[in-house]
Amino acid sequence: MSAALPIICVPENGVASAGLTPQQMGWAEANGFAGQRGRLLALPDAEAGLSGYLFGTGPAEDRPTLVLGLAAAALPAGNYELAGAYGDPTLAALAFRLGAYRFDRYRAVKPAPTLVLPPGADADEVERLLAAATIARDLINTPANDLGPDAFEAFIQTFAADRGMAITVTRGDDLLAQGFPMIHAVGRAAAEAPRLIDLSWGDPSHPKVTLVGKGVTFDTGGLDIKPSSGMLIMKKDMGGAANVLGLAHAIVAAGLKLRLRVLIPIVENAISASAFRPGDILRSRKGLTVEIGNTDAEGRLILADALALADEESPDLLLDMATLTGAARVALGPELPPLYSTDDALAGALMASGLRSDDPLWHMPLWSPYDAMMSSKIADVNNAGTGGFAGSVTAALFLRRFVSNAKSWVHLDIYGWAPDARAGRSQGGTDQGIRAVYGLLKQRYPR
Repeated sequence: MSAALPIICVPENGVASAGLTPQQMGWAEANGFAGQRGRLLALPDAEAGLSGYLFGTGPAEDRPTLVLGLAAAALPAGNYELAGAYGDPTLAALAFRLGAYRFDRYRAVKPAPTLVLPPGADADEVERLLAAATIARDLINTPANDLGPDAFEAFIQTFAADRGMAITVTRGDDLLAQGFPMIHAVGRAAAEAPRLIDLSWGDPSHPKVTLVGKGVTFDTGGLDIKPSSGMLIMKKDMGGAANVLGLAHAIVAAGLKLRLRVLIPIVENAISASAFRPGDILRSRKGLTVEIGNTDAEGRLILADALALADEESPDLLLDMATLTGAARVALGPELPPLYSTDDALAGALMASGLRSDDPLWHMPLWSPYDAMMSSKIADVNNAGTGGFAGSVTAALFLRRFVSNAKSWVHLDIYGWAPDARAGRSQGGTDQGIRAVYGLLKQRYPR
């Protein structure tokens, strides 16, 4: 491997205190470099070659960020090392590696820049969190023709075997026999059968942590069909499951002292003669009846059956991730997933963990008066709120009806998609919530 070129990290207006040579300072001034966030400036050597780069980290932040991902995204292939004011070495190395992510399954592979691990960085932590993010991103970016229910199950079978996880799959009409009628109803119209995957790992005597991930491999909207513009990125509707699998990898790789269970209901919300209909009444695993107000509110249906199963063993923590509502993006945009929880202290701890790892979450209210928006005259609840208000809140309230025994429940209404590239995240499928949740679990259940 070639000698590593230095990347000298400089905060905004920090050139004078960055320890640069007079020649480097003169070059920075001549090129208007003042540490602007994301600015990358090549440094010539005495022979007009390349001696390294200056990289602007921007204004001093009140929290760590993945700003070094911008450097990796802009640099050509090569080997690099960090210098200057790059902050926490583990987060800096992770940011660079995340920024170097490429999804090249369908095109020629372009070499990415590599990084010499900075002194003091936790190499194992960088690798496990990079792998967690890569699992989520690769799965979300893969189109539905290559990641339908069958292929997704095959991936998870290999995932489980590689990590020593026990796995059970309930598929097709067996879902009815085993008590998962809403998973079956949502997925029965597709060419590939719906299924529920149940993974477990760890000592059964340890605290029970259960993760549930929405696994809709493609969402047409069902008979309440989406417009074509609304379907363009619906390959990402299994983003909750993808992120849950990334999180599960980090937990297992770190050997956290907990009993992990992962439940992933997998369906394609397709249209055919057997599709479930607006106005249908579905009976859930929990026994509650659900009137279908909109077939495009299908994710909460499959999650409800999985949450009911998870809740039956009273886990210490039950957490679900789902690309559930467009209303969440209207409220908080694509970068800040809403967090709902029955445990306010836990919600606060998750927000703090997310800020420490540049994986932000925002606590939203489970506002009980809005339950009335999902009332039904002929069933226990409607799956779609009336009036068009508070769509993310009402979706969370719908899910809460299926959790009664878990000591704490958390729902993350993630987007799983970066409309534009940003620090540490390329455009396209992305990880959300993994580092925030992992950081909290690592604190609570260290190995």
